Amino acid sequence: MIKLKHAVIAMFAMIGQFAYSQTSTVSGVVSDGSGTPLPGATIVVSGTTNGTTTDFDGNYSLSNVGPTDKLEFSYIGMTAKVVTVGNQTNINVTLEEDAQALDEVVVVGYGTQSRAEVTGAITTVGSEEISSLPVATADQALQGRAAGVTVLNSGSPGTSPVVRIRGLGTMNNNDPLYVIDGVIAGGLGDLNPNDIESINVLKDASTTAIYGSLGSNGVVMVTTKKGRRTGKTVINLDSYTGIQYSNQRYDLLNTQEYLQFAQDAFGFTPTSALSQSGNNTDFQDALFRTGIMQKVDLGISGGSENSDFRFSAGYLDQEGAVIETGFERFSFRANSNFTLGKFKFGETLAVSFNKQNPERNLGDRSLLEHAIKIAPYLPIYNPNNLQGFQGPSSGLDGQDAENPIRVQTLGEHVNKSSGIIGSLFGEYEIVEGLSFKSQVGLEYRNSNTNIFVPSYNDDSEGGNTHSSAFAVITRNSSLRKSITLTNSLNYSKTYNDVHNLEFLILAEKQEQSDELLNSNSQNPITNELDQVSNEQSFLESKSYEYNRIGYLARLNYNYDQKYILAASIRRDASSRFGENNRWGTFPSVALGWNIANESFLENSSINTLKLRGSWGITGNDRIEDYRYSATLLSNFFYPLGEGLATGTTPGGLANPDLKWEETTMKNIGLDFGFFDGKITGALEYYNNTSNDLLMDRPLPGSLGIHSGVVTENVGSVETSGFELNIGYNDFEGDFTWSANLNLGTSSNEVKSLGENESLSGGSFEDQNISRVEVGQPLFFFYGYETNGIYQTQGEVEAVLDQVPDDKGEVTYNAGDIRFVDQNGDRKIDDQDRVNIGNPYPDLTYGLNLDFNYKQLDLNMFISGVAGVDVYNTNIYDLEGMPRLFNAGTNVLNRWTGPGTSNSVPQAGGADENFTLISDRFVEDGSYTRLKNITLGYTLENTSLEKYFSKCRIYVSGQNLITISDYSGLDPEIGNPLTNDGGSRRYELGIDRGNYPQPKSVLLGVQLSF
Repeated sequence: MIKLKHAVIAMFAMIGQFAYSQTSTVSGVVSDGSGTPLPGATIVVSGTTNGTTTDFDGNYSLSNVGPTDKLEFSYIGMTAKVVTVGNQTNINVTLEEDAQALDEVVVVGYGTQSRAEVTGAITTVGSEEISSLPVATADQALQGRAAGVTVLNSGSPGTSPVVRIRGLGTMNNNDPLYVIDGVIAGGLGDLNPNDIESINVLKDASTTAIYGSLGSNGVVMVTTKKGRRTGKTVINLDSYTGIQYSNQRYDLLNTQEYLQFAQDAFGFTPTSALSQSGNNTDFQDALFRTGIMQKVDLGISGGSENSDFRFSAGYLDQEGAVIETGFERFSFRANSNFTLGKFKFGETLAVSFNKQNPERNLGDRSLLEHAIKIAPYLPIYNPNNLQGFQGPSSGLDGQDAENPIRVQTLGEHVNKSSGIIGSLFGEYEIVEGLSFKSQVGLEYRNSNTNIFVPSYNDDSEGGNTHSSAFAVITRNSSLRKSITLTNSLNYSKTYNDVHNLEFLILAEKQEQSDELLNSNSQNPITNELDQVSNEQSFLESKSYEYNRIGYLARLNYNYDQKYILAASIRRDASSRFGENNRWGTFPSVALGWNIANESFLENSSINTLKLRGSWGITGNDRIEDYRYSATLLSNFFYPLGEGLATGTTPGGLANPDLKWEETTMKNIGLDFGFFDGKITGALEYYNNTSNDLLMDRPLPGSLGIHSGVVTENVGSVETSGFELNIGYNDFEGDFTWSANLNLGTSSNEVKSLGENESLSGGSFEDQNISRVEVGQPLFFFYGYETNGIYQTQGEVEAVLDQVPDDKGEVTYNAGDIRFVDQNGDRKIDDQDRVNIGNPYPDLTYGLNLDFNYKQLDLNMFISGVAGVDVYNTNIYDLEGMPRLFNAGTNVLNRWTGPGTSNSVPQAGGADENFTLISDRFVEDGSYTRLKNITLGYTLENTSLEKYFSKCRIYVSGQNLITISDYSGLDPEIGNPLTNDGGSRRYELGIDRGNYPQPKSVLLGVQLSF
């Protein structure tokens, strides 16, 4: 027994010695997401004191590590990572930035602030979220990322989205203020999304009132990427290529169905030669295509102890899902910062060159409307016609729809622009805690539109249904220069370790000038010249100047990080108002209580609990220049005798009392976090009341004022809603994941319109679709309710009194739409119009899901809206049947006798069937969309490491799944464009055959070395 005991002891001793002999030395490099080495990162064997730190180049080496050990990698501001050793001897680790740690410092107006001290409503969107989508402009990527922010994207490449922060507060411009690295900008269209470090959306008075005259619609603050003072130079390359397409189509009549429909519905038989050709053209398929997308971004960054730099260049090329549409951009950026003792200085500079081929429209019809209406037996091309396209011959084909392929491809339509935005600043610390900063910012943008349409004739029957005997040339250009000078004095100090004080005083001046030149002419001689001439020419130029000056005082105080006070007051003067009211005053105050820092919550699972509230007044001066002044218009013709004489007429009436729109904002919020940040969130309630809204009051025609209106401060709108952000984060182990959900509600009500009974918005077929009225939301859909189809003439006579016309005919007959007689007067007129829909969503939401397993990562982003209505004018083309055009297949089930249909009326019935604005065209536009899904893999422990510090490949898809009951091609309806490329403001939610959001699939690579 004794020998056996000794043998067992010897065996365990050998096993122990064998196990010890299996330990080894592990080495590698620790870097951040961009490939920059992290000096001073900590590596520890879990559950032991065996550990080390990285050197200046991010290298480490740790001995006595067994195959079952787990290594914990950590670095300040980064999310810790745990890796099982296994049989690895070289382990390189990339640490991602900790979102919670990053949020501890937030960029606010004219400075930064600790997240714990923020009393206002601010949402931060990081660089990875922005660059995860293949978008041309960064504001497109904001969709679904921030509660209370509504973004409506257009499918047309290079077209800026509609961005609304906390709903609609004015009948005028609701666009937010954009600030890029402290410089006020006109938008984000020229900014490469890959250059952005973060976007902070400021939503309440505590954060926006410091911008006074510009903050009433919220502020989007962009901070671009800068170098790091690590002593290392890092090169980052980010590139992808892919495709985008749209596979949604309307179900239209084919040739056989169309010819039968023409005969049955309108008693007309097309007699052109092509009508019997047997041809069956799908103009929708011809209009859409699979477009190629590609992007290359190169960044070089670095720094030393007293300086940092980052230079970048980017190229983006997007072919649209519609033929001959696309967007191309070259961008360049340089950011640098230097420190010389107490003096800091630096610059930001971005240059961009853009080229857009937009969607064209003709006769105020979209391409999709043309594609729906044109006869399917017509081919797209006919080489015997001038320019080679085929269209209808009205007399023989009985219709005049245009060939959409010719509209989009004949000639050219190109929008080009170049932009510069940058700043130069210097800051000097006068004494400890007191510094003076001066910054000058510049925005310069030059835009040109070139349109050339040669002469053509689509009518192969010898007519000229769609033709032009001359070439048309259009040249438009605009130039904007804006310079902003800001000087500030900032004092920040802590007294007795508990009294934290910051005081800022600031003076700011902005000077902006705009120059426009518009011209067009004809050329009846040749199609070879695309230059403007004196032939049937038009020429005009305009120039505008805008000046603003402001003064700001701001106080931030907190006691021991528990009790917080923030207060500011700003005075602004704007050149857009009369001399009697040029100045406006905009105060704000906010209070906060960091409950989590109280002693009674020590050692609890609550790590964040902050109650905050704010109140303030912001302003808006976003109206046309010189509206306060009387104006004159020249080139008017007056009848004198038997001829015309050129003269001048009053253009507008002066109003020296014109003043600021003012919005009073109230906000209360609660921030919370539990279990060391595993659960985080924020809940907000806001109420904004906009007063003295700038509106046009109609004037009597006898005054002889050409505009017919005078601008006055008379309107009032109230907007309110809730916002919720909640997230769960699990960053332990090889498998980590996080889920973040945001929700936002918004409702508005018009409180006053002064002497105006109502205002009109968008129109269709010479009738107004949307309306502004007291007691209703802004720009609600205003029309008639419907209740099916009259099945018999007796049903008509039971509800309506009709007066026969001189032919003995009445308006409504069996087979016509039954419009609801709201006031019971037995007739249908304007008194029966009511609220039939709201184009602004009750709820917006976004859900972001991240999953990581070792080198594998997966991201899914879902966004959507609920409680929103869309006015679908395409139904007019698909089911209206005003006269012979192609239509949707639903017309085959139209009313042809009692009981045949209670939804689609008879063909060629009452004009009111298709001309009256009614709920027949209103649909639920709610949708849920898989906005993005990305699967990536980071290569580690490969031969590539000798060349790259990071190598990640990924595949990504956008808009692949959309869940919606909307019958149109896309429920996301942005503002459509006009013929001159401008936006039809106030046409929110009106689908005129809008460019749908394309689906896209791409393959990309990210390299750092």
